[in-house]
Amino acid sequence: MISLVADINESQANLLCKSCGLCCTGYLFIWAKLRPSELDPAESLGLNVFRSNPAERGFSQPCPLWQRQCMVYDSSHYPHVCRSYKCKLLKEVIAENTSLPNALTVIEQAKEMICEVESLLPDSAATNFRQRLVTELEESNRLAQADARFRSKAEALLGFYETVFGVDDLVEKADVILE
Repeated sequence: MISLVADINESQANLLCKSCGLCCTGYLFIWAKLRPSELDPAESLGLNVFRSNPAERGFSQPCPLWQRQCMVYDSSHYPHVCRSYKCKLLKEVIAENTSLPNALTVIEQAKEMICEVESLLPDSAATNFRQRLVTELEESNRLAQADARFRSKAEALLGFYETVFGVDDLVEKADVILE
């Protein structure tokens, strides 16, 4: 019975993860870390891999393998950081503290907040939402002339990221990334 419950929780977690995509699309993070052995395989998958600084080896977001769901989620090519990362909301579903339907509603709420903030961001050549958001916030701080509506919505979104997903940085800090 315990195994069946664990399987149900894991399959709900997989459903949530596969339907969310906030990590993969660059809404939560700017980049993801890779193990040294993953650099070449990730590059062959079409990921934008950078490797010059050992402390910052990884691939940039948004991930080109996200096409409304991860194209390598169930394959052996799925990067370790993607496989091992569990946001706070996902942990809540696994622990049965939050139901899958409630978690999916939270994901939709996050996406609505993102759309509101994104509509207030200036055009940019950068394709990563989080990078554009941080750049605009830093620029508005530097110039001390922030659009109050933008600042309010951006700060609410970043607070939501931290409270709901446990994300308070631009890159997920993997526990162990070196082999």
